[in-house]
Amino acid sequence: MTSFAAAVKKYETLCEQNDVPAETVMAFLVELSRQERYNLYMHYEEEMPAELEEQFSAGMERILKQEPMAHVLGYSWFYGYKMLVSGDVLIPRPETEELCAHILSRIDRYFPAGELACADIGTGSGAIAITVAKEEPRVRMTATDISAEAVAMAERNAALNEADITFMTGDYLQPLIAAGIRLDILISNPPYIPAEETMEHSVVDFEPHVALFGGDDGLKGYRAIFRSCRQVLKEKAMMAFEMGWDQRERMGRLVEELLPEARYEILRDMNGKDRMLFVYFGLDPDTQQNND
Repeated sequence: MTSFAAAVKKYETLCEQNDVPAETVMAFLVELSRQERYNLYMHYEEEMPAELEEQFSAGMERILKQEPMAHVLGYSWFYGYKMLVSGDVLIPRPETEELCAHILSRIDRYFPAGELACADIGTGSGAIAITVAKEEPRVRMTATDISAEAVAMAERNAALNEADITFMTGDYLQPLIAAGIRLDILISNPPYIPAEETMEHSVVDFEPHVALFGGDDGLKGYRAIFRSCRQVLKEKAMMAFEMGWDQRERMGRLVEELLPEARYEILRDMNGKDRMLFVYFGLDPDTQQNND
């Protein structure tokens, strides 16, 4: 039998030797044991139950081979909601939680009253759609993805979190256009990594490439959405995107080229990196606007 302390120390050392963040060990143990961190520390020198030790060791061996912890667990946490994940969807990132927070604050500012039609394009696990729908009851959420497997996972997550969302399978805005849907808010976290960019093995080997790579310059998905968004947006509307930290100038030029009538802003994340794009149509930045 092994104590909690000995097991943690062993795998922290192995993590350092295998280019895995050492803090992964305690984070994994907290999730696996379903204990608060302070509870584990209270029993740190006690023996770990045999079943837990077996699960912990087996999981850590996978993590040491660069498999994401979320895949080992089968889920990830996002904005306080549990999201099931697999190799069919991207693991939700903390930066995307910031995007959701900014979306919710702008809903309060620009759409102070009334029901809102919203869509999440390329929904993946459904994390953004579920979060916005749960946090803002006025939203009627639709979510689309080109991957039927991703849509199936998002549907499971919506059911798990009791979120009322309409799911559609198809490429970018085409399902919405076909259905004649008009939106107040369009959200997307499209693939934005340039095709030739080198990525960590834990990402490239375990996450879906269709959700990662956005063509030669990483902007393929944005072009597709910008070119057809007026077919689904109301006169007064907002679009919100996650973007690559080094795409500010290219993204600005793209908006100005394809959406010259729009106002836009690029926001930085908590690390000071340019990570979020907001585009506004017919919304006065200085006054709240009632929804059409």
